[in-house]
Amino acid sequence: DQKILDQIHSDPRRARAAAMNMIPTSTGAAVAVGLVLPDLKGKLDGSSIRVPTPNVSVVDLTFVPKRDTTAEEVNALLKEAAEGELKGVLGYTEEPLVSIDFNHDAHSSTIDSLETSVLEG
Repeated sequence: DQKILDQIHSDPRRARAAAMNMIPTSTGAAVAVGLVLPDLKGKLDGSSIRVPTPNVSVVDLTFVPKRDTTAEEVNALLKEAAEGELKGVLGYTEEPLVSIDFNHDAHSSTIDSLETSVLEG
């Protein structure tokens, strides 16, 4: 229920014009992941930033692994899932794509492997 012009709304951020702002808001994506992948239920949280695009959204997933890892190892596991048990649900790309490239994509979510990073410490 994001407004197209600044208007009154119970959430002041949702009262702001959608076409001219990036708007932080809540998301059901973290809850949905827990429903689809029960092992992750209660282990993730998330937020959303609404941007003026006609379709497609982004999730910036951050997690703390139990052991040291690399971006390559994380990507290999995600690619394996996308090609295996989550085929058709989870996509995986190694191309430098932007939001319009995912318009009408049938996957529920797509991993942009070029954006994977691992921090030390």
